[in-house]
Amino acid sequence: MVAALYVGKVPPSIPSIRDTLGVSLRQAGWLLSLVNMTAALGGMVIALTVDRFGHRRLVVLGTALCCAASLLGAFTSSIDLLLLSRFLEGLGFIVVTVSVPTLILRITAPSDRHRAITIWTSYMPAGAGSMMLAASVILPEASWRPVWLVASAASLLMLIALLLSAVPRRELDAQPARRRPILHEMADVVTSGGPLAIAVCFGAYSCCWLAVVGFLPTLQIERLAFSTSTAAILTALVTTLNVAGNLLAGFLLQRGMPRVAVITCASISMAFCAAGIFIDGVPDLWRLVLACIYSAVIGVVPGALFSGVPVHSPRPELIGATTGLLMQGSNFGGLIGPPITGALVSSGGWPAAAWLTSIAMGTVAASALFLHWRERRKLAA
Repeated sequence: MVAALYVGKVPPSIPSIRDTLGVSLRQAGWLLSLVNMTAALGGMVIALTVDRFGHRRLVVLGTALCCAASLLGAFTSSIDLLLLSRFLEGLGFIVVTVSVPTLILRITAPSDRHRAITIWTSYMPAGAGSMMLAASVILPEASWRPVWLVASAASLLMLIALLLSAVPRRELDAQPARRRPILHEMADVVTSGGPLAIAVCFGAYSCCWLAVVGFLPTLQIERLAFSTSTAAILTALVTTLNVAGNLLAGFLLQRGMPRVAVITCASISMAFCAAGIFIDGVPDLWRLVLACIYSAVIGVVPGALFSGVPVHSPRPELIGATTGLLMQGSNFGGLIGPPITGALVSSGGWPAAAWLTSIAMGTVAASALFLHWRERRKLAA
């Protein structure tokens, strides 16, 4: 959740950054998504590297890197240096997020693991939403810089907690395992079909999710004439509602609802919901209602996908690599979503963003159908 602060601190801060540094809408889109670049380019390689060097060690390192990068960004006066600090934050973010699931599975009983992973999937909306809420309190009285300092301070506190509490735990020590070369393990994961479908599905979901949530504060300020504080609070509310969907996915799957039904029903209905947020002719109040419904319902997708990782992993020792590929797809979608949205809005106005959300949600549904076919084939074999 502390790592997810670095995703949530930017959306409400975009208006302040644009005023202070003269940032264009396209540059703002890259600020929103650059934290995802490192994961998009090398998520699976990072996950396999983490498997070899120890998950706990990399959680500590990633948290320290986030702390230092946010502190650097808080004192920069150049958009180029701010983008560099965002890149470093992205590296720390992905190192933490691919390391934590293995540690959670190691310290939970087998009967609790499905529940634990389902709860863990709420880290992004819970962490990002908390940061958005904190930013809504800070921004009316100050610029975006104190928001960066708050994120750095939170990572520093987490780093201290890890050093005092997690480092001495012997059950979290690195466990020896026989490994094949990284390229061979990468090929095993990518060519198995199921993990690749999960990555594509998660990528399309993230693309649509950040297209809506990332620009929601700007949409409220420009079209609804809301204050920065009000826009940040409402965006934080919309984001945290995603937690309900994460938990709902576990509830539905435990009661026998097929994974494909959970994902396709949510994605098809939410394609219309997302389009209604951007198109003309929808009353302003209904835009916010649709955003809340969209966030709560579409949250079932991550929970359903993460629970499918053990099923589709080629071998048990490649669960980490499969998770890395999932994160790679997720962050690639988060990388391209905001810049494409910014370009569409700049050229065709806010209604043009509905094209992206519709295509992304259609891709989610198609990927889920393919995933279902692979899952039935594998379980039958």
